[in-house]
Amino acid sequence: MGFDLSLNRWLQAQWYGQTFPNPLLLPLEGLFRGAVALRRGAYCVGLKKSERLPVPVIVVGNLAVGGTGKTPLVIWLAGFLERQGFRPGIVSRGYGGAKSRRPLAVKPNTDPRLAGDEPVLIARRTGRPVYVFSAKAEAARALLAETDCDLVIADDGLQHYALARDLEIAVIDGARGFGNGRCLPAGPLREPPERLGAVDLVVYSGASRDGHFMALEGGEAVHLRDETRRRPLASFVGQPLYALAGIGHPERFFAHLRSHGLAFEPREFPDHHGYRQEDLAFAGETPLLMTEKDAVKCRAFAGPEHWYVPVEARLPAKFGEQLLTQLKAKCYGQKIA
Repeated sequence: MGFDLSLNRWLQAQWYGQTFPNPLLLPLEGLFRGAVALRRGAYCVGLKKSERLPVPVIVVGNLAVGGTGKTPLVIWLAGFLERQGFRPGIVSRGYGGAKSRRPLAVKPNTDPRLAGDEPVLIARRTGRPVYVFSAKAEAARALLAETDCDLVIADDGLQHYALARDLEIAVIDGARGFGNGRCLPAGPLREPPERLGAVDLVVYSGASRDGHFMALEGGEAVHLRDETRRRPLASFVGQPLYALAGIGHPERFFAHLRSHGLAFEPREFPDHHGYRQEDLAFAGETPLLMTEKDAVKCRAFAGPEHWYVPVEARLPAKFGEQLLTQLKAKCYGQKIA
């Protein structure tokens, strides 16, 4: 764990803290950009096939690696579309889970070691069908065969061209943007910045820029052992406190806690870390706050002072209106007014 965390910190410093990338990484970036262009071009000209499903597909993804707020947006979308009369289901790669030979239906109580932490969190929060598999198209086929879903949301699927999509939504960290604007490994981008011009909707998370602004709100802590126990974050002010985050951008969670007046000792873990009981021993009997994504992996051995902080995505009404307008126009032939 120590090496992974150190490497991640070094890369983050290179990508977001330096104006110019490390020259040693530039040749590798060139190779990466070339591979990305060839792969996308192969799908565009038909050398590689994209599978078209009989229902609308909305892809949520990002250009930069690491946490940008995709999971809260997927949860928001599932709830919003259900309120509009759709029956959405979610497919995901299930990163961090065990490799399986067939698609796995994820339930709220599924072991995150099998399905990955984010799919379990999405299943818990939405109550909608969630399927995971390395090939998202195959996961989507299983979802449609075994449920009554009439719309698919693909989590983190912007670069998964094997699954044809009707709408693409890109989520961008509003505070950090694209860092130095370079592709991996010289920068944080999975695809060049110009790829953004091809998506249908852009959402900025955490800070407002051009596009739709998504705020992540949450002012209370929930006990890991007994979720009926809830405390306002303000109730932790002035007492010894630890905060834990094993997500793509831990500072976002820590900043959220500080915005509520909390002072704490932060502890970072690698994204998708597989927690063990001894990983939490540092807190002793002192209250420990963690993200909801971390909590799904720590609930089985949680202590009496272990709490998680759920957040809710808040988006402007205009975003929902544009989403429905484009969905109806592209999938149902209704003209855009």
